[in-house]
Amino acid sequence: MAASSADREPFDLAAAVRDAGFSALVTAGLAFPILALRAEQDMSNRLVLQERWSWMLIAAAIVFVGRLAMIAWQARPRAEAPAAPAADKPATALATFLSKVIAPAGLAFLLIFPFVSLYASGAAGSLKWIDNYGIQILIYVMLGWGLNIVVGLAGLLDLGYVAFYAVGAYSYALLSTTFGLSFWICLPLAGILAAFWGVILGFPVLRLRGDYLAIVTLAFGEIIRVVLINWTDFSNGYAGIAGIPRVTFFGVPFVDGEGGFANLFGLEFSPIHRTIFLFYLILALALLTNLVTLKLRRMPIGRAWEALREDEIACRSLGINTTNTKLTAFAIGAGFGGFAGSFFAVRQGFVSPESFTFIESATILAIVVLGGMGSQLGVALAAVIMIGGTELLRELEWTKQIFGPDFDPAQYRMLIFGLAMVVMMIWKPRGIVATRSPSVFLKERKSVSGDLVKEGHG
Repeated sequence: MAASSADREPFDLAAAVRDAGFSALVTAGLAFPILALRAEQDMSNRLVLQERWSWMLIAAAIVFVGRLAMIAWQARPRAEAPAAPAADKPATALATFLSKVIAPAGLAFLLIFPFVSLYASGAAGSLKWIDNYGIQILIYVMLGWGLNIVVGLAGLLDLGYVAFYAVGAYSYALLSTTFGLSFWICLPLAGILAAFWGVILGFPVLRLRGDYLAIVTLAFGEIIRVVLINWTDFSNGYAGIAGIPRVTFFGVPFVDGEGGFANLFGLEFSPIHRTIFLFYLILALALLTNLVTLKLRRMPIGRAWEALREDEIACRSLGINTTNTKLTAFAIGAGFGGFAGSFFAVRQGFVSPESFTFIESATILAIVVLGGMGSQLGVALAAVIMIGGTELLRELEWTKQIFGPDFDPAQYRMLIFGLAMVVMMIWKPRGIVATRSPSVFLKERKSVSGDLVKEGHG
């Protein structure tokens, strides 16, 4: 029940100013090496240190005003409101709206997105939109949904998910270049091999929980990357594997001339054909991941995952085999990561260990947490915001009109994006979609608040 205005402490302006001043001081300290000082080369190729103290002061002033406004907002008097029925809560209404309107509309838009891009930008201009935005975002949507099985449903905190992504990519790269196998044969093999490595990871960590589990999975991801770097006879080390065969339209290559895709269908040859096909291929893989996850969640294994997430001791008392439950979560989540890795290899035509660093695992985990652990729709929205947002922040040339022609917006896009992430998690600590739909219900399906669902801490 909300506290009445009489129960609230009066607003202390002096304390609020001290708090805001401390926040501004911390901001100034953090911004000092980033904003206040900048090293540039002169005509003699020497580094010259430029001082920009005003930038640091502006950042500190913004934080001071923002923190002061936040404290004042939190201390404002609020009238006590009667408790609303669960069905009328705004969060539930928003979740219903998102599931019934946003999801179908988003799927419909994805189906026509390549053709809209072609119509708006032409064949040359649409290549960037379909590849950098459409395909790139869908890869992370699929990875987020795969990790959501492990973290969101089973509650096992995995910081090494990129290892399975790497296993899938290298599986296709090695099988195709060494044995000449096609993508359509390597795709299921990559998923199976990644799932096998998921089981291998699962066995040693069956007794670990929380931070210990996170550390071991992080170490596993780094082990895979270090092995790929140093086992040069197997992976070619830092040089990577190049010349990976491109995807075909079920055996028909996307080449100019007789026997190619364009010639077969009577079209004028264009590189955009392969990009469009890749877009629909990753869309189909992502939708398959979502469909399988939703089906598994309603099955006994899915309910066992959620029981394990809520309380492992109670899960054991119910007779659930927690060993098999954890292993299936790791294996299935890793399998989808392997599918995504195989697609990444065929899209790029080149793989190297530098593509599978810890920052990739952190990005995928951030997508799951930001979207709302356990929420399929939330993960998809978070992937659009995070991956699409970072790409859109590259298009900040207009800021040069404000800060001058020497301003490089690309250097500050991650700073802007990180600040937006912090604000988002303060505003929505349970994720974008803060409600969860139960897998089992009586008479009527009602979404529940995310506060009633435990987070994935293993």
